[in-house]
Amino acid sequence: MSLPFYQKLHEHYDRSYHNKSLHTTMSQYQQEKKSSAIYTHGSTAYSSRSSAAHRQKSEAFSQASAASYRQQASRASEFALSSAVSQKAASAYDYGYSHGLTDSSLMLEDYSSKLSPQTKRAKKSLLSGEKKENLPSDYMVPIFSGRQVHVSGITDTEEERIKEAAAYIAQRNLLAREEGVTAAKQSTVSKQSTSMLRQEEGFEKSRKVAIREKAEHLSLKKTLEETEAYHKKLNEDSLLHAPEFVIKPRSHTVWEKENVKLHCSVAGWPEPRLTWYKNQVPIDVHANPGKYIIESRYGVHTLEINACDFEDTAQYRASAMNVKGELSAYASVVVKRYKGEFDETRFHAGASTLPLSFAVTPYGYASKFEIHFDDKFDVSFGREGETMSLGCRVVITPEIKHFQPEIQWYRNGAPVSPSKWVQTHWSGDRATLTFSHLNKEDEGLYTIHVRMGEYYEQYSAYVFVRDADAEIEGAPASPLDVVSLDANKDYIIISWKQPAVDGGSPILGYFIDKCEVGTDSWSQCNDTPVKFARFPVTGLIEGRSYIFRVRAVNKTGIGLPSRVSEPVAALDPAEKARLKSRPSAPWTGQIIVTEEEPTEGIVPGPPTDLSVIEATQSYVVLSWKPPRQRGHEGILYFVEKCDAGTENWQQVNMELPVKSPRFALFDLTEGKSYRFRVRCSNSAGVGEPSEATEVTMVEDKLDIPKPPSNIIPSRNTDTSVVVTWEESKDAKELVGYYIESSIVGSGKWEPCNNNPVKGTRFTCHGLTTGQSYIFRVRAVNAAGLSEYSQDSEAIEVKAAIAAPSPPYDITCLESFRDSMVLGWKQPDKTGGAEITGYYVNYREVIDGVPGRWREANIKAVSDEAYKISNLKENMVYQFQVAAMNIAGLGAPSAVSASFKCEEWTIAVPGPPHSLKYSEVRKTSLVLQWKPPIHSGRTPVTGYFMDMKEASAKEDQWRGLNEAALKNTYLRVQGLKEGVSYVFRVRAVNQAGVGKPSDLAGPVVAETRPGTKEVVVNVDDDGVISLNFECDQMAPNSEFTWSKDYVPTEESPRLEVESKGNKTKMTFKDLGMEDLGIYSCDVTDTDGIASSYLIDEEELKRLLALSQEHKFPTVPVKSELAVEILEKGQVRFWMQAEKLSGNAKVNYIFNDKEIFEGPKYKMHIDRNTGIIEMFMEKLQDEDEGTYTFQVQDGRATGHSTLVLIGDVYKKLQKEAEFQRQECIRKQGPHFAEYLSWEVTGECNVLLKCKVANIKKETHIVWYKDEREISVDEKHDFKDGICTLLITEFSKKDAGIYEVILKDDRGKDKSRLKLVDEAFKELMAEVCKTIALSATDLKIQSTVEGIRLYSFVTYYVDDLKVNWSHNGTAIKYTDRVKSGVTGEQIWLQINEPTPNDKGKYVMELFDGKTGHQKTVDLSGQAYDEAFDEFQRLKQAAIVEKNRARVVGGLPDVVTIQEGKALNLTCIVWGDPAPEVSWLKNEKLMASDEHCNLRFEAGKTAYFTISGVRTSDSGKYGLVVKNKYGSETSDFTVSVFIPEEEARKVSEERPKGNKKAK
Repeated sequence: MSLPFYQKLHEHYDRSYHNKSLHTTMSQYQQEKKSSAIYTHGSTAYSSRSSAAHRQKSEAFSQASAASYRQQASRASEFALSSAVSQKAASAYDYGYSHGLTDSSLMLEDYSSKLSPQTKRAKKSLLSGEKKENLPSDYMVPIFSGRQVHVSGITDTEEERIKEAAAYIAQRNLLAREEGVTAAKQSTVSKQSTSMLRQEEGFEKSRKVAIREKAEHLSLKKTLEETEAYHKKLNEDSLLHAPEFVIKPRSHTVWEKENVKLHCSVAGWPEPRLTWYKNQVPIDVHANPGKYIIESRYGVHTLEINACDFEDTAQYRASAMNVKGELSAYASVVVKRYKGEFDETRFHAGASTLPLSFAVTPYGYASKFEIHFDDKFDVSFGREGETMSLGCRVVITPEIKHFQPEIQWYRNGAPVSPSKWVQTHWSGDRATLTFSHLNKEDEGLYTIHVRMGEYYEQYSAYVFVRDADAEIEGAPASPLDVVSLDANKDYIIISWKQPAVDGGSPILGYFIDKCEVGTDSWSQCNDTPVKFARFPVTGLIEGRSYIFRVRAVNKTGIGLPSRVSEPVAALDPAEKARLKSRPSAPWTGQIIVTEEEPTEGIVPGPPTDLSVIEATQSYVVLSWKPPRQRGHEGILYFVEKCDAGTENWQQVNMELPVKSPRFALFDLTEGKSYRFRVRCSNSAGVGEPSEATEVTMVEDKLDIPKPPSNIIPSRNTDTSVVVTWEESKDAKELVGYYIESSIVGSGKWEPCNNNPVKGTRFTCHGLTTGQSYIFRVRAVNAAGLSEYSQDSEAIEVKAAIAAPSPPYDITCLESFRDSMVLGWKQPDKTGGAEITGYYVNYREVIDGVPGRWREANIKAVSDEAYKISNLKENMVYQFQVAAMNIAGLGAPSAVSASFKCEEWTIAVPGPPHSLKYSEVRKTSLVLQWKPPIHSGRTPVTGYFMDMKEASAKEDQWRGLNEAALKNTYLRVQGLKEGVSYVFRVRAVNQAGVGKPSDLAGPVVAETRPGTKEVVVNVDDDGVISLNFECDQMAPNSEFTWSKDYVPTEESPRLEVESKGNKTKMTFKDLGMEDLGIYSCDVTDTDGIASSYLIDEEELKRLLALSQEHKFPTVPVKSELAVEILEKGQVRFWMQAEKLSGNAKVNYIFNDKEIFEGPKYKMHIDRNTGIIEMFMEKLQDEDEGTYTFQVQDGRATGHSTLVLIGDVYKKLQKEAEFQRQECIRKQGPHFAEYLSWEVTGECNVLLKCKVANIKKETHIVWYKDEREISVDEKHDFKDGICTLLITEFSKKDAGIYEVILKDDRGKDKSRLKLVDEAFKELMAEVCKTIALSATDLKIQSTVEGIRLYSFVTYYVDDLKVNWSHNGTAIKYTDRVKSGVTGEQIWLQINEPTPNDKGKYVMELFDGKTGHQKTVDLSGQAYDEAFDEFQRLKQAAIVEKNRARVVGGLPDVVTIQEGKALNLTCIVWGDPAPEVSWLKNEKLMASDEHCNLRFEAGKTAYFTISGVRTSDSGKYGLVVKNKYGSETSDFTVSVFIPEEEARKVSEERPKGNKKAK
């Protein structure tokens, strides 16, 4: 059976069709295997990596082949032999594939000699034992392509393609062998035939076998060539492939103590490395020996968890990674425990994350949960390519530590699943959603949904994603949401959404790019841009998977590509469903063969239901149903077209047969009409055409939508506006809407969303508070974007208004017999709109029982005071007040105190009301009030202000003014910073001073951070204005200008302009009548205000400045100056602020203009404004006045420099000095003059850099002209000379000089370290010393507690300040500060609990303060105090212990008979007891020895007549309760006669010695 003509050219399109050249016997199949060794080569990586898997596949292949041949065994014994041979062939194939063999000798045994070319019992039929009369001998059983298990292109790894090729060759040759056996069968002859007939038959058979073998040899050769070409094609793209899970791990629920195994299978090249995670933490098998077993064999990965316990309940992740990327698969393991075995000790916080099924009352926990969100994510803004994280803390009460909630994230109501773009994380109390790479597809409303049992809460916020910066300025933004609408074997329809930003010019169309999965090679699918947002991509390889991206193009260029689509396979939907229905497992090698009736093929009938399902100006898509009559083999389709009104049919796809019942036609003429029809074909021939379609015009059937209408913005918050609109009329397939905003007057439009929104309402975020915006909307569908809607009305961005808060402090301002006047204070919050009035209610109070409320006024009251009439005299009333604005009536105030309605007969005025403060600063504020309602018998003549500290008593009020003040405002000066004050005002008339007003305050005297003042400005046109800026405005705050604290809203002399947080008041013609205090208040704030005083002096200054701006001068940045350059050159120069290209300069010397020439060189740099003139040298005749005159437009300016007298001589000397400098540098000289630096050891290092030196060069240091001896010899290798001064102090101040000299000359450098220079150096020294301070330590002493720190050394210039709990310490006798050596200390004597707290030592170096802190509280204080008490007690004992102060000698030598009188002073508290000892024995007073102790401190020892017996050792013992002490002395009594005799005896001895 021959192939159709269209299949001969495209055999690779359908492998169901074969020809005779593919048929072969088993023996030749073995020879082919030996020669080509396809099964051994294949892929070395595949063989070594997955041998077991391949062996399993080969066994399946062998079993399939054996089963197929066993079906024929009943018909022919030769088939049994073939089956056995095929099984051995499969085994050899298995062995070779599994072990990666390359030696053909290890392949199949040659069975060609064993296979008989024709069996004796062969039957002529191959199909179910039925006889077919006209069965052709060369008929091959066709393979229906839809029944093949392996599909080319479904998998993308190279080894899988090689397996396909192997299976294909095996299938092809097995069928060929079967055909050969069939062809060898002949009809059975009668057993009675003669021997001659049998011999002839044998000869005939031998000849046929020889012919057949020769033919098959040629076929084998062709087969080998085809195989080699096929493999070359396979090896053209040695591709890398990202990991792909063939089998994902499955979740398990097990009982405790059981083992569990998680399995997965991963494909990819290079071989992916797989890591197991538990709750996102890598599993370490070595950390828990025996707990986990991880195995990886032949592409199958296993995690085994032994003896599961409750803590093994977790989410497990298998992460596969190679050079192409990373992919993860998840599985959960839940470990259950038998009821009654709950072990509370096994749990700890954060040990595991349990699923929801275990989170609610399994053991009697509370079943009601309250869920709250803290630290919530707000409206977020990101940019394409950036990362972003959304998160919030989830608080669940009651808290059950070991049961976790179910967290789910949503985008625009759809669940968000983890992917390579977005990841979710739950830490136990915080839920996080992280975007690793933002795209516009990620824009939307994100919601976190938290469920705990049957209770749940959710929170939402919008995420906006801005476009990434274009690579080409003006290029359009990237499209988004690239998806596949339809896919089959022949094409894939891709759709996308148009971007909101076109780059400034209309988008001309889009380019679609494709990339085969596993490669990095992108190719463009269309040559010309397509405008329609759908496009069928053709030219795909069947079964291969592709990803797509889209780029927009305008006249500027091509924009960035979109996010890539999900992979899409070029397969029919039925084929995809069939593949998905089968287990996702590695290829098994099985080939399913179906047989077809061995009759002539059936020509297919015509297709049915042909229709045009989509038509655009670029392409037309046809769809039809396959014919009912088509046989069992595959069919192909041919599409034909003809122009409308003709019957001239042309075949469209002659070179590319269609295999799917859908087809996209290109290259049609836009605007032309066509009809279409389809024919079917198979091996039997081409069928009849289908019915032709209706006439179809090549144009876009889907119209661009009409623009939306009725755009209405409304306030939302201080940074957002809600925009609503009416949807586009008659819009089809609407994708959504884009909203744009523009600041009024800017002309620049910005997108509010980059992902089309559905519906007719959107909240635009990220707007500037106080700015006015307009909005417009456009609709979008696949055909394109609509025109813009009409611009909305302008709206100012500020928070939506609300009803005001209640007024407060209701008081009675005046009372009559039947009426009362009430006053109150304005609400703190106005609700974002001006208060339009107040409503007052009142009720009677009888015997303390209040009655029902009644309305006092029907019409709103505008002031904060109201007179209520028709009351009952002597009746007690209570009142409440409610404020109103355009949003409605606010809540009523608290009920007032009870007031009695009675006639006031007082003559003095009532209290002023509406007292308020503003312009609060650290030393001042401004008070304002309104006059009293009741003025008394005579008009009010003035006011007195009182003030006191908020914590002071009532008797400490003091007046602020001695004379009555006429104004209703006062600036209070002289306040103490940080002190809280209250104020009141009293009115006065001729009768006296009235009652005080309600209190204003308390208010703290402080200048708040960010406070700004009113600034006066005079612009270039001389216009004078006052400007104020506030960064602390509320959403509904407004600026209010006043003059002398009276609003200036209708003043004809002023003009006010406010925008955002800035306001400006402009004077139209500033004059004497404008003198006064101008203030600006910010409503809805806590008294934010500022003022500016314009008095006569300020008026003159402003008018002069205005005049100067009206008549401009060229602004001069630097006046004319002169400098000396090298070799005595002179440079005159000045610099203007700016110069235009038309600026001109005249150079004047002594009133005469000079010009450029040999003596003068002029230059103007208009970019920098520098004007220069150069002279080679100064001569005597150059003394005089130099002037540069500048003219730039109408602005003029000049600058003059006078060089005469001493100034000129000094300049000449400087020129001479520069020439000497050149000479100086001929010898040794200083490249950098003497300077100083402070080292880290707080020493001062004097250093200089020298140049042009040699070995003989000497350096000498001097201080105050005295040479400093330096021990070390200077080494000039680095060119640096230094002098180190340790412990620098005031004694080291002076003038330092260093001289450098050798035979070529000398140079010197001087450094003055006196006066300011010394102070600067000392400041740096102090700073270094302060930085060397150690941390504060705590030490207990006898007197108390000492805090101390050590520094390198201390100098008096270093100021030390101590503070306690933020307050500076006032030093007293109890708290002292000092320095001892290098120790800086703070002594706290007799510490008390009030001394606890934080102590700060600040070391001030003259510029900056450096702090060290210590916390003297808690245990630190207790330990220090206990040690202090111990030391104090020891000191008391030592102080009051009995002791001998003085008076007793060590030895007393006395003549016998003399009187001995000794007096001793003793001390002790209490007074000590005194006793005397002689030779360690207690003495008693008697007549001979008188012992006395007087006044508790003086002891007397008296012997009236000393005897020799009185000689001995005496002791005085003093003793009290704190201790005792003994003072010893010796008394020696001598006789005078004996002494004389002894002397006379000793003299002769002495004379003898002299001899």
